[in-house]
Amino acid sequence: MNQKTLIGLAVAALFAIVIAIVVNHANRPQSEAGGEKETAYLVPALKDHVNDVDKVVITGAESKPVATLTRGANGWSIAEKNGFAADTGKLREFLLKLADAKLVEQKTSSKEKYAALGVEDVADKDAKSVEIELGGLQKPVKVIIGNANQHGGTFVRRAGEAESWLASGSFSVDKKTDSWLRKDLTDIAATRIASIDITRPDGKTVRLAKAAEGDANFKLADVPKGREAGSDYAINGPASTLGGLKFDDALPAKDAPPAEKPLKARFATFDGLIVDVTAWDKDGKDYAQFSASEDEKTASAHVDATLAKAKSDEATKPADAKAETSAAKERDAKLAALKKEADDLNARFKDWTFVLPAYKYAAINKAPDDFLKPLEDKNAAKKGGVDAKMPAAKKPAKPG
Repeated sequence: MNQKTLIGLAVAALFAIVIAIVVNHANRPQSEAGGEKETAYLVPALKDHVNDVDKVVITGAESKPVATLTRGANGWSIAEKNGFAADTGKLREFLLKLADAKLVEQKTSSKEKYAALGVEDVADKDAKSVEIELGGLQKPVKVIIGNANQHGGTFVRRAGEAESWLASGSFSVDKKTDSWLRKDLTDIAATRIASIDITRPDGKTVRLAKAAEGDANFKLADVPKGREAGSDYAINGPASTLGGLKFDDALPAKDAPPAEKPLKARFATFDGLIVDVTAWDKDGKDYAQFSASEDEKTASAHVDATLAKAKSDEATKPADAKAETSAAKERDAKLAALKKEADDLNARFKDWTFVLPAYKYAAINKAPDDFLKPLEDKNAAKKGGVDAKMPAAKKPAKPG
C-alpha cells in the first residue's frame, strides 16, 4: 500500500468522524435559547418552581376542557366541579414528574405524523393528546402530552412548536374530570363506633350497638319474639361504612336533592362524634348526603373516663398542682380536637351530594330480616326430615 493510498484512507476516516460529530450535534436537544445543552428539560421554567404554579388547565380533544385546577385561599379546586377540592397529592406528583422530564430524542416535525405519537393539536376532533397549560410561572407554559413509549418515556410536543420529542419519565394525564377530585370522604374505624341506627324508607328501624368500648362484636337490639340474631359477620357489616370511604363523584346538593323517603343511618362513636347519612338510589346510582355533630355529654364523659384511667395507672406517683393543671389542659385539648374533627367533616359535607360506591351503600341498605337468622321452613323439614311420612307399603303380589 503506497503513501497516497494511506493518506486517502486517513482523510476518508477523518471525514467520517466529522460527519458523525455533526449528526450527533444536530440530534442533541436544544435549550430554549437555541444553544447546546446536554440535559435540556422539557419545561425549564418549571424546574425548581413547582410551588409557583397556581393554575393548571387540562384540555382534551376538540379543545374541550377536562379540568381547570386553580389554587386559592382554601387550596386547589376544580372549576368544572363547581369548585370542589382537587386531589393535591395527585396534582403535585404530576407536576414534579413534568418538572423532571428531559428531552431524550427528537422525533417528527411532520404534522401528518403527529397522531402516531399522540401529539396532534387538541383542536382535532379525534385527538388522543392532552394539552397542559401552567400558570403562575414567569411566562405561561403549554405542553402537549402524547403516548407513552413502550421502552419508557413519553412523547411530547411544546405547543406552537413543530418538533416533537421523546421525553424521559412517564406522566400520562387522566382525561376524566372526576379523576382529579379529592375523593377521600371519611375514615372512621369500626372499632371507634358505639352504635348504628338505620331507618328505612318504609319506617322500619334497626339498632346495632356495643355494650362497651373494646367489644369485638355489635349486638342487634330488639330481636323479635321467636327469632334469633344473625351472624356476627352480618351484624358487624354496617360499621365498616365510614372506614376509608371514598366517593365516585360529587354534585351540588341543590342539583341532587334526596328522595322523598330516603334511607337514613346515624353513626355514634364512643368519644362523642355523630355522623348522619341520608342515602337513596336513582337511575342506577347510589347517592348520599352527610352531616357531622358532637354529643357533648358523651364526649365529656369519655374524656373524663380516659383521664381517670390514666390517673389510676399513675396512682403510685405523688399528686401535685402541675399534674392537675396538665390534666385540665388535656381534657380541653381532646374536646377541642373532637369539635375540629366535626367541623372539618362538615366543611367537606356541606352543600354536596356524593355518589357512593355500590358496596358502601349496600352496607347500610339493610332490612331488619338481614340481621336475623332465617326462619326454618317447617313444611320442608317434614318433607325431607325425620318427621316425613313413610311411603305406603306395597300390597303383596297375587300368587301365580
